[in-house]
Amino acid sequence: MALSRPWLRAYGDVPHSIAYPETTLYDVIMATVRRVPDTVAFDFLGCTTTYRELGRLIDQAAEAFAALGMSTGDRIAIAMPTSPQGVVAFYAATKIGAVPVMIHPLSTAPEVERLVGLSHARFALALDALYDRFGGAIGRTFLETLILTRLSDALSPLKRLGFWFAQGRKLPRVPRAAPVRWWKELMKRSYPAASRSQIDTNALAAILFSGGTLGTPKGIMLSHRNFISDGLQMAAWVGLREGDRVLAALPLFHGFGLGALVNAGLMTGCRVILVPRFSADVVGRLIRRKRPTMMAGVPTMFDALGRDPSLRRADLSCLRAAFCGGDALPPSVKQRFEQLVGERGGQVNLLEGYGLTEAVTGVMVMPLVAPREGSVGVPLPDMLVKICRPDSDEELPDREDGEICVSGPSVMLGYLDDTATAAVLKRHTDGRIWLHTGDVGNRDADGYFYFRGRLKRMIKSSGFNVYPAEVEQVLCQHPAVAEACVVGVPDQSQGERVQAFVILRPPATPSPRLAEELIAHCHSRLIKWSCPRELEFRTEFPRTRMGKVDVRALTQGQSATGGAG
Repeated sequence: MALSRPWLRAYGDVPHSIAYPETTLYDVIMATVRRVPDTVAFDFLGCTTTYRELGRLIDQAAEAFAALGMSTGDRIAIAMPTSPQGVVAFYAATKIGAVPVMIHPLSTAPEVERLVGLSHARFALALDALYDRFGGAIGRTFLETLILTRLSDALSPLKRLGFWFAQGRKLPRVPRAAPVRWWKELMKRSYPAASRSQIDTNALAAILFSGGTLGTPKGIMLSHRNFISDGLQMAAWVGLREGDRVLAALPLFHGFGLGALVNAGLMTGCRVILVPRFSADVVGRLIRRKRPTMMAGVPTMFDALGRDPSLRRADLSCLRAAFCGGDALPPSVKQRFEQLVGERGGQVNLLEGYGLTEAVTGVMVMPLVAPREGSVGVPLPDMLVKICRPDSDEELPDREDGEICVSGPSVMLGYLDDTATAAVLKRHTDGRIWLHTGDVGNRDADGYFYFRGRLKRMIKSSGFNVYPAEVEQVLCQHPAVAEACVVGVPDQSQGERVQAFVILRPPATPSPRLAEELIAHCHSRLIKWSCPRELEFRTEFPRTRMGKVDVRALTQGQSATGGAG
């Protein structure tokens, strides 16, 4: 029986299906190079690079990699901020059939060693400031060749000098005898032409790592087809076209930044504004000066921008689309940002979506023309989503909670660990492979989906299911609350009881009375077994490398600043 797709009615002008080229990431980018050679491909700290120059840089890097002994199937760890070197190296590796392994540049030495070892990376590209973290992995893992670069390598001579005075001279020096190769020197030399690998669109293109909010991050294997389909789906959804300006303020190691912003933007001939490190001041200035038409980010980014006083004097009529993902978006953050844009000449709905690295990034996004409060939107073109009874392929009726299952061209090849793959990629009776996400949600009759939380985070209190995301949303509706995280605590009589951790919004201060007020606020809006029995105040939450709340660390005896029970 064909899967019902009532969500197609919300598409407007968005195509229901897309023709995906049966090719590689390198080929699709070079097609853009041929189509718009003189258009600016990316803008980095005020220095621009055209698509023609981007193509030349990618080919040069591919030739350098081949000369170093890299070939089809080899893996190169890339630990770079959102920068030209990271982008060029990513596509250059795909030309010769090598596999980029994207690593957070702030990873510790033990994390670097674990991820490099897990992925069997023989090569690595990193900032010079990370030499100690990567150098220690040589001889202890498969790593043989370490390529270092400076952030200033992508700047003009004048800007390079300014960068050195501002930041470069403060960085630790790499020992002269260090066994490294330098990106800048590699990109100057001449090499034999590097042949394009004969891999096809279904071959492994890159390895990204999951967020690890509830445990150790998993290595996620994504194909060329995964990235190409995700990029074209996102471009079709927002109507990206040549001449648009995409603000890429999310990191390259994350599917959201790499797939939805950089790759989607470059595939469609946009100017991609690369932001190596987020700060409200820097991004606010870029919005004012570079006038992006599309941007995406996480809730903390939009919270900071909504409070940026400089944007209250800016012309924001340039913004056509803004998307938020990666974590739950507090209603107050959404309202403040939309109000700011509206007051400054724009009209943007800050739209939520649902995605996961196992499908590159976005799976469902709110329609631009028909948003629905509380929903994470509808599936992107060619993506199928259904709500199943957990651990089965039985589809549940509308409005009944179950596991979110996803099928479509952006779904991963699998995890580096085959055992973990078999637990989540399953063939259903319809013959399709479905990704069992481990997330709980439901669907309404119009095909809009609603995220409820993680199956592993679901709390069983007095025999009833409690979804932390729902309780967190209610807590964030209180004017004193900036952020909330809800967990289940073992309880002899209830099985589990609900405990809340809260970060307050100034000028609110922690007190037993305020804790009681927040619990009463929940009782006025939620059924009693969903309400927190205990509430603790925190000044900050522990975070994963992806910026999400690290639930495991939060519940392991972090110090509290007050509470009530």
